[in-house]
Amino acid sequence: MGKSISGIGVEDLVGAGLKIREAKEFERVLRDAVINGGLDPKEVWRSITARKLLKPWHPHALHQLIYYSVYYDYDESIHGPPLYWFPSPHESRRTNLGRLMESHGSRLLGSLYKDPVMSFTQFQQFSVQHPEIYWSIILKELSIEFSVPPNCILDTSNKSKHGGTWLPGSVLNIANSCLQPRNLWKEQDNSFAIVWRTEGYDDLVEHLTLKELREQVMLVANALDATFGKGDAIAIDMPMTATAVIIYLAIVLAGFVVVSIADSFAPKEIATRLRVSKAKVIFTQDFILRGGRRFPLYSRVVEAFPDRVVVIPATGKDVAVQLRDQDSSWTAFLSSACNVHRSYQPVYLPIDSVTNILFSSGTTGDPKAIPWTQLSSIRCAADSWAHCDVQPGDVFCWPTNLGWVMGPILLYSCFLAGASLALYHGSPMGYGFGKFIQDAGVTIFGTVPSLVKTWKSTNCMEGLDWTKIKLFCSTGEASSVDDDLWLSSKAFYNPIIECCGGTELSSSYIIGNLLQPQAFGAFSSASMGTGFVILNESGLPYPHDHPCVGEVGLFPVYMGATDRLLNADHEKVYFEGMPKYKGMQLRRHGDVIKRTVGGYLVVQGRADDTMNLGGIKTSSVEIERVCNRADETILETAAISFAPQNGGPEQLCVFVVLKTGSNIEPDVLKMKLSRAIQTNHNPLFKVRFVRIVAEFPRTASNKLLRRVLRDQLKLELNQIRSKI
Repeated sequence: MGKSISGIGVEDLVGAGLKIREAKEFERVLRDAVINGGLDPKEVWRSITARKLLKPWHPHALHQLIYYSVYYDYDESIHGPPLYWFPSPHESRRTNLGRLMESHGSRLLGSLYKDPVMSFTQFQQFSVQHPEIYWSIILKELSIEFSVPPNCILDTSNKSKHGGTWLPGSVLNIANSCLQPRNLWKEQDNSFAIVWRTEGYDDLVEHLTLKELREQVMLVANALDATFGKGDAIAIDMPMTATAVIIYLAIVLAGFVVVSIADSFAPKEIATRLRVSKAKVIFTQDFILRGGRRFPLYSRVVEAFPDRVVVIPATGKDVAVQLRDQDSSWTAFLSSACNVHRSYQPVYLPIDSVTNILFSSGTTGDPKAIPWTQLSSIRCAADSWAHCDVQPGDVFCWPTNLGWVMGPILLYSCFLAGASLALYHGSPMGYGFGKFIQDAGVTIFGTVPSLVKTWKSTNCMEGLDWTKIKLFCSTGEASSVDDDLWLSSKAFYNPIIECCGGTELSSSYIIGNLLQPQAFGAFSSASMGTGFVILNESGLPYPHDHPCVGEVGLFPVYMGATDRLLNADHEKVYFEGMPKYKGMQLRRHGDVIKRTVGGYLVVQGRADDTMNLGGIKTSSVEIERVCNRADETILETAAISFAPQNGGPEQLCVFVVLKTGSNIEPDVLKMKLSRAIQTNHNPLFKVRFVRIVAEFPRTASNKLLRRVLRDQLKLELNQIRSKI
């Protein structure tokens, strides 16, 4: 936009979609807001949003015109990123974290404590320096029920454990904590635990009360006991439906281990995860319903040759496929518990017992099998409680899957904080999903940037009312400022809490919150209890308040982070080769981040060759392994990802060296590579560019230099833009 806010007139407003009469009134109120805001663009934007001058139903072009005009000529290198949301001193005290700070701030910080907004940074630093105090408070707030309480919060006596031992001696069942009403929150058995809608039933919101959820979980737990041995690994590969959530909680309640497998995986990827986890059985659906169509799931699972499958019907009571002899329907499986009383005695286990095996791509070989313990569940719920302000009475929706880390995070974030979990049994791509968000009264809405981009570009959410949403969350990939502008505008510019973490951390290490101003596509702070430094190319930390770009080095004392992997060397993956800081062996995460003026954080990409495609982390090696077999003309391939100049998700480019004498058109090759990746690796991945080259740049030891290829592509794209 090429005009400052003071130059905006009626003609501009009409051009942005307002009618002449509405434009004149808008201009009058806009002038008052600009005068009230003064010369500071941030204060002008604060004045505009405080008056709710921009409405969710206004054309996006108008929101763009006003926002970009307010920040016209704004210099981020001097002032930091443009801010769009500002905490209210009064409202901040009503947040979970603000209330906690008001109760404990003066005692813990002394004269440094002023109020939740002014003292947030000091309190976050206190949580890092005094983890025993901070986490003892959080455990009470979440009302975690221990059958045997911990000896202490943190034991650092074993120097071989970089992160110490958390809650030693404690025994509990975290699923049981999810299923009990809390007097602290005045939560009742008749409170809604899950609300959902099935695609196509746009006028029906179904629900399960906490009591009904507990009874169904106990029924499934009894059926599991009748069939499997304690500690067995039990896989789930199906959409995140109410039934999937019941199965997940039952597995944990009964002392088994969940194996998380995303329902988008090809048979080979399913087979790998079953093999690594040694799963005894896999729960799945006969079909996946999306956009009014049926997509086979059971048949895909069977191609992975599992020992046994339990099949849930996508619709109705009976499965719509022929089952193998060793497999059983959901109804037949539950019949083994029909003669058992619906009560169930939870299996109480030590805090560090594994409850869930999740997977994250490494750079070679099998995906890393990451064990989540009961501690992991507490950590992810605590972060959501503190940063996303999940409270009793909230309705929390985030379209995801139990095969990805956000599935378990969402589940525990709701049930350990007393909120309702909102699920949509269908595609989140269109109006039907958006109407569910409206009708279910969703108050916290999580998403990924690629979904937001689709909603904005198709205008499919037109006419819906999302103003009950108090905040949004976003994770998985880099956000585009303009897409975030569109999303936030749908709830009168309520904040988008950006989250960035990892499966192995059980949480986000950088994240937004409701006590600091927020900027689109940026993170305002480290999460509570998290410390890190940004390292220069020599492995030395930049000063804490210094704007910089470098690799993250996490402090090793990180509540909920893994201390083992099931199929890889944990020490080698996360600690070997990392420098020490103040006597601490820093933990590797792999992100390169930028710290801006003002202390905001922006993710710049990965330090290694791991890619983030559509919110799914994968490695160059995994992509290349598939691409090398995609066509007989291919000698070798190199896969890289890059972020578009205007922001948004990373895109995939494949460089190809052809065999001597071979010839193929790039567009034909692009089609073949995409088909190979979607068939043999992940159907959600798309190849954006294919570049045929004579040879690859390599080091003296013959290691492929993907960063050089990435730089070449950036230069090529920049040259194209400059010509345009």
